[in-house]
Amino acid sequence: MVTEFNLQILENNAGLGDRLDRYLSQELSDISRSRIQQLIEEGNVQLNGKVCTSKKINVKVGDRIILEIPEAQPLELQAEDIPLDILYEDDQLLILNKPAGLVVHPAPGHPDGTLVNALLAHCPNLPGIGGVQRPGIVHRLDKDTTGAIAIAKTDIAHHHLQAQLKAKTARREYLGVVYGAPKTESGTIDLPIGRHPQDRKKMAIMPLEQGGRSAVTHWQILERLGNFTLIHFQLETGRTHQIRVHSAKMGHPIVGDPVYSSGHSVGVNLTGQALHAWRLKLQHPVSGEMIEVTATPPTQFTKLLDMLKRRIAL
Repeated sequence: MVTEFNLQILENNAGLGDRLDRYLSQELSDISRSRIQQLIEEGNVQLNGKVCTSKKINVKVGDRIILEIPEAQPLELQAEDIPLDILYEDDQLLILNKPAGLVVHPAPGHPDGTLVNALLAHCPNLPGIGGVQRPGIVHRLDKDTTGAIAIAKTDIAHHHLQAQLKAKTARREYLGVVYGAPKTESGTIDLPIGRHPQDRKKMAIMPLEQGGRSAVTHWQILERLGNFTLIHFQLETGRTHQIRVHSAKMGHPIVGDPVYSSGHSVGVNLTGQALHAWRLKLQHPVSGEMIEVTATPPTQFTKLLDMLKRRIAL
């Protein structure tokens, strides 16, 4: 199946005089510019009825553009014997404590060594649950975010868990260490998030009319540590990089975040951002029982807290 986009450039369109690839990336914010360039080079773009393989050609008023996106070819996933820290498991679902550095599912640049590869070895019947490319995955954690993540082992569980996330009945709580000291003890950040208009690897606060999606994060201070703060976050939505983007917008980015903070050293060798999915509460997809698990923070997270506490005690 081919996905097709038809666009006509009108006088009030943004991007007049832009290169073809830049115009398309502005109009189709869910597709990265590098992906659009690849589609152009592979002959998947027509300009005024003719195939156009030049990403540099300038577009003008009246131009008609058709972009075709071929169906993604399933990745050939291999089972890999990677140790898993299991917090809960039965025949329907699995909840793990994900370590830092582990990518959730294969993607360009990470074809193997992912959580999905490990799951295929642990759960031989997993392929096909929720799709070929991301079997069993209901929600995700960033590569360097640690903590609790739920995996569906059956189609029933997959649909049920996804419905809970959509209805906001599943509870996801995080611990994060941020730079600085918020003036209030708690708050809610309700700001939409979308793909960054210039840097496609980043997310940003983005108005809904420009492609942003609703994002709500509740936060409460657990401990003030001098010029750092331990915060408890609760997600109402689950956008990519949500806590990291919202924290940075507050003026208090997550410590060690290589993308949204200054990244200056704090004296502890962190793998990535000091953000941990601490507690996960959801309804069992078959029994209806409420399941709550707590994931122990990694050693580097507790070392960071210990060091900050020693500093303020001096």
